[in-house]
Amino acid sequence: MAFEPFMQILRGIQGKRTNVGIGDVQSTQQMAFLRNLQKEMKKEDTLKIPLDELDVVVLDIETTGFSPVQGHDIISIGAIKMVGSTIQEDEIFYSLIYSEKEIPSNIVALTGITNEQLKEARLVGDVIMEFLQFAKDSTLVAHHANHERSFMQYASTKIFRTLFKHRIVDTSFLYKIAEPNIQLSSLEDLCEHNGVPIVGRHHALEDAKMTAKLWSIYVEKVKRHGCETLEDVYNQFARI
Repeated sequence: MAFEPFMQILRGIQGKRTNVGIGDVQSTQQMAFLRNLQKEMKKEDTLKIPLDELDVVVLDIETTGFSPVQGHDIISIGAIKMVGSTIQEDEIFYSLIYSEKEIPSNIVALTGITNEQLKEARLVGDVIMEFLQFAKDSTLVAHHANHERSFMQYASTKIFRTLFKHRIVDTSFLYKIAEPNIQLSSLEDLCEHNGVPIVGRHHALEDAKMTAKLWSIYVEKVKRHGCETLEDVYNQFARI
């Protein structure tokens, strides 16, 4: 996959910087190049790769609310890489994201992220593009993934004028197969249920690390239920 040529061209883009950063894409060449990256990501059929061999990036974002359409923003992104059920402890990504808005006090209290920190942070387009370089063509995993999916799709459409094509798998696909009778859904409850220490809750990187530990545990559990690939996971989940 031609990621390094992509990043060489990307580094040469000298568009006007606004509050979205590199996302102020104006030329047809730049837009075509970003779309080409998305096409490259779709070439391999990840559904048929054994779960033991699947490259995964576990993602978490912190935001100012629940709806990008209503003007809520991403204020941090954290991620960690995995291969199968093995966590790559040294392969991490974390960044705060600049906001020109005042962050609600409840979000400051929840995340520990202050307005002052965000005024010094990098622009959202730059951070997302660096995250894409980190993730490359890996399958993304998130807890309550609709949150990450909606914000990443909105940002990609608004900033880069192209759809966000990464597959984002929700952890619920695994734990509902492995333990269909448990009535748990929050990250805290599932961590406690599986003996995963709760550290730094609502910090994007720490939440991503806890989610990665859950993914690791439940990959092994769903394998005992006959799931060897994501395709098997989707097929069994559809029958729940």
